[in-house]
Amino acid sequence: MQVSGFSFVRNGIKLGYPVTEAIRSILPICDEFIIAVGKSEDDTLEQIKAIGDSKIRIIETEWDKNMYVRGRINSFQTNIALKECKGDWCFYIQADEVVHEKFLPLIEAKMKKFQHDDAVQGLLFNYLHFWGSYDYYQDSRRWYRREIRVIKNNLGIESRGDAQSFSLNSHKIRVVKIDSDIYHYGWVRPPKVMQEKHISMQSLYHDDEWIEKNFANTPEEFNYGNPKYLAKFDETHPEVMIERIKELNWDFSKGKYAGNPHEKLFSRIRSFFENKVIHYRIGEYKNYILLKNK
Repeated sequence: MQVSGFSFVRNGIKLGYPVTEAIRSILPICDEFIIAVGKSEDDTLEQIKAIGDSKIRIIETEWDKNMYVRGRINSFQTNIALKECKGDWCFYIQADEVVHEKFLPLIEAKMKKFQHDDAVQGLLFNYLHFWGSYDYYQDSRRWYRREIRVIKNNLGIESRGDAQSFSLNSHKIRVVKIDSDIYHYGWVRPPKVMQEKHISMQSLYHDDEWIEKNFANTPEEFNYGNPKYLAKFDETHPEVMIERIKELNWDFSKGKYAGNPHEKLFSRIRSFFENKVIHYRIGEYKNYILLKNK
């Protein structure tokens, strides 16, 4: 069994992405790792090269601003890397996602188990969305709980939309749920860097006029809101994240109420009911067909 890791990134260092940690987190179970690196305004390319692993292959790309609408540039860049993968399985990791080393044996075992099972086209992971600091995460219903991150190769499966998920000829793919988490650090940065990253991300979905209108009087620092409405994280982070976590230099515990959607009373009540009482997300959209008897 051969496994290809793949990803994409641009301005990863400038915008605070833990991209080298993301790559290193799954590299032990990959036979190769393909990453599309867009022309950047920082040393993202050099940092990835500095990992110094011969399994990593870099494809240097130019980002076409005409493809920024609705985040399509993300899936386009993802598919550039995916098309170069040679493995039986392709393990997708975004530049702000990290896998804990404790899950690697399980992931590898699942790939071996279903390698020749034609009914299974991918593996579905749970998500932990960290917010504001490495001590809190979002458990609000406004955040997706699961997503596909491992797919079989050579079936025609492609990244779609803004690269959140995958499809086959515009249809949902069949997946098996795996008891492994993806640690999503996309909203953990110093407040100034987070604000810059937030604006940068919005620019992939909207034109310059919209950005200017909506961010004309934006504060210099991103307001994470009140942490008391978040879930507390009491476990360990992946080893590859330890040094980055030590560099944390802002105090999230003194956040002020900012009116974030996850803080609204109705959202909190509904999230509590679904998470703690019925253990089911009402009306949840699923980008996949879950095979329950596998």
